[in-house]
This record gives sequence, structure tokens and C-alpha cells, in this order.
Amino acid sequence: MKRFEYSRANAPEQAAISASANNASFIAGGTNLLDLMKLEIETPTKLVDVTRLELAQVETTDDGGLRIGTLVTNSDLAANPEVIANYPVLSRTILAGATGQLRNKATTGGNFLQRTRCYYFYQTDSACNKRNPGSGCPAIDGENRTLAILGTSDACIAQHPSDMAVAMRLLDATIETVKADGSTRKINVKDFYCLPKDTPHIETVLESGELITHVVLPAPIKGMHTYDKVRDRASYAFALLSCAAVIDVDDKGHLATVRLAFGGIGTEPWRNEAVEALLVGTDGNDEVIKQAADLLLEEAKGSGQNDFKIPLTRRLFKQVIGRALAGKGA
Repeated sequence: MKRFEYSRANAPEQAAISASANNASFIAGGTNLLDLMKLEIETPTKLVDVTRLELAQVETTDDGGLRIGTLVTNSDLAANPEVIANYPVLSRTILAGATGQLRNKATTGGNFLQRTRCYYFYQTDSACNKRNPGSGCPAIDGENRTLAILGTSDACIAQHPSDMAVAMRLLDATIETVKADGSTRKINVKDFYCLPKDTPHIETVLESGELITHVVLPAPIKGMHTYDKVRDRASYAFALLSCAAVIDVDDKGHLATVRLAFGGIGTEPWRNEAVEALLVGTDGNDEVIKQAADLLLEEAKGSGQNDFKIPLTRRLFKQVIGRALAGKGA
């Protein structure tokens, strides 16, 4: 690990100013950052400790939603009574990730900023456009079984690793930030991530020194909340494919509400609102399910070892809709 300067912030604005210098990073739980520093994948010259900021609360908003401080740990968020009662899909996604020890340290804001687990990204003697722009992407013709099939480019096929962010995309969360100049902004999670295109090293729209302070959830959504995660082992494994869903069925057996967000298959948490609109008002018959799955996977592209994710997504898609229609899994 290379030498770095360390400072501790006492206010969000101070943290943003302190981290606005070139190659500085915030640190809270550090569950991903410290590993990256040990491998010298990330080599910040300065770490700004934000753990003393008053940003570890979960509060109810005036419209019935929740405002979650960036320092709320994954364990505390998953166990929060309001989350369990009104946003169970969020609690389930968090509990499906990592281990209890890691969830006790990992923070809400940091979870959004997890970096890919692509083999080549972590293999520092290998080319990687995300780590070393312009060096190439050996994953496209190499070991790519776990990697993305949606949102990819000729420069990168790395998958987004977070479970929690999939639920946040499903729930239309808004990310609140503060910049080094003291200004604030609100970013809908659908606009937060950047597709790789020809700049895979640019992963989010955050500016230098911009600090996530809160995540705001709108009022709860009625329906069955579920999270399915397909992985190689039952715990401490990243998703090959996951699906967070909120589905409501009316008295006539028709789909009244459909929200679906996917992990493991996209370069960012993946949601296609056109697919959801196609399903709403239907009885979820096989033909409609096929049309919706076709639309979801219209631009899917396997790279060899991960080709199986395309039919696997179709099967999970059908299973999730069918379970909701049968009134199971709530």
C-alpha cells in the first residue's frame, strides 16, 4: 500500500473541500476501498475520514418516504423497522449481500460506489480499460462468466456488483450530495451511473470531492416485494443474476403494478420501464412474458462464457411474474 495523507472531517462541506484535491478519496466503512488500496488498484494520495459526520440517521419524510444518511450501515438499514415494514425488498437485497461482519461496516453511500469484481480489474499485471484507460479489455475474449450482458461496450463488459443498488434503482431512490463549493444536488439513481461506452473508468456522475450525504426513498409501493439472487454458493457470493421486484395483482388477476430491477447482468443496476409497461394490465400469459423478456434482452450480448445469462434471465423473469400471479412469495 502506498503512502497517503489522512484527515478527519467534521462537516459535510469540509469533507467535500478536503477531498476535492487530485486523487483524494472519502473513507467510511472502507470494505472495498481498503482492498483496492492494498492491491494498488486505487492509490489515493489523501483519505478523508467521514465517519464522524452526523449522517447515520434514518428519518421519515413529509410524503411518507425515508431519508437515509450516507453513514447508515447496511446492517442497520436492513434491520430498520420502517424498511422492513414498507420496503422489504431493500432489506432482502442487503441481507443477500456479503457477510454479517461486512454489513456491520459497509455504509449506504459506499455501497453505491462499489467497484466491479471483474477478474482483470483486480489482476494488476493485466490490461483493463477501467483501471488503465486505453489498455484494452481482455475479459471480452477471456474469463467472462460472471460479467455483464447488458450495457456493455467494446471497451468494457464489467458487471456492477451491488445488491443494495438494485433495490434502490427499483424504488426510484434519489441521491443527495454536497460539492466542494458548498452547493448541493439531487440525483435520481437512474441517472447516477455511467454506461462504459469508451470511458469505462468514469463510473458515476459524481464530481471531484462530491460527497453523498443522503439517499431518499419515495413513499412505499404496494405489492409483493421479492429479491431473487442466483449465485454460485449460498452466501458471500456476488450475483450471476438477481431480480428485485415489486408486483401487485388486481382482483381480476391482472398485473396492476410491475417493477423489476436486475443485478449481475448489467454494467449498472438494470431496469427497463418499457418492459414493465408492457406487462401492466395483462394476465401475464406466456406470450406476454415472452414479449417482455424479448424486450428486456433485446440488446443483450454474451461474450462466450456468460452466454448462459441470457436464457437464465428469461427463466427467472418468468418465475418472478408467475409467483406474483399465484400469490406466493410475499
